[in-house]
Amino acid sequence: MEKLTALIPAGNEIHNIEAVIKSVDFADEILVADSYSTDGTYDKACKLATKVIRREYQYSASQKNWAIPQAKHQWILLVDADERVTPELKAEIINILKNPPEDNTVAYWIGRKNHFMGEHVRFSGWHNDKVIRLFKRDFCTYEDKHVHAEIKVNGQVGQLQNKFYHNTYTSFDHYLEKMNRYAWWQAKDYDKKTGKLTPYHLVLKPFWGFFKHYVIQGGFRDGMVGLTIGYIQGYVIFMRYVKLWLLRKGRI
Repeated sequence: MEKLTALIPAGNEIHNIEAVIKSVDFADEILVADSYSTDGTYDKACKLATKVIRREYQYSASQKNWAIPQAKHQWILLVDADERVTPELKAEIINILKNPPEDNTVAYWIGRKNHFMGEHVRFSGWHNDKVIRLFKRDFCTYEDKHVHAEIKVNGQVGQLQNKFYHNTYTSFDHYLEKMNRYAWWQAKDYDKKTGKLTPYHLVLKPFWGFFKHYVIQGGFRDGMVGLTIGYIQGYVIFMRYVKLWLLRKGRI
């Protein structure tokens, strides 16, 4: 059976850290990459994980690319603090480690069963959410983007049947704060590829973000949760370009 490192990036995740570590207790190494938490996450992780490493947080892809080479084992399962490995997903991963692929498959997509505001999100563009999280250390690295960076894979990518349990919501204010950070990071990513800002960026694109999630992707079928997701998606797009405008003006 192949050895496995479970890698958990964490920053001020005291409400999540024990449960996420428990969900990967089948791994041969549990490696927590802490970004100098101040809420007790570091101390708790030191008690529960195999190893805890620390680095000042810059952005997600940078933090993960720093941590990945420090994994002891070739196979890595990367799990965010707000995700959980279900028993079904655990069994599927163990089966792969017992019967490793004989072709050039070096990574696997894993779907996520998303929850928001206490509800399972069945539509709203979140139902097909998937991420590459089981992969071979020496064949994969994250693209250098501030937001929504995906793994670049030197080889083939498979697909697991089972999903993470994912609860991105702690409180509404916390989620808005998170989305504001994303808008700022996206402004940096979009600076080089965005020309002059116009009403297209500040009016049409935010409206389209809402319309796509709420109408086209069926957010209206998720009730209040779907309406909230659609509104926030439009808001984040609007704030992305406001922050880009401020960035170019040298005001942030």
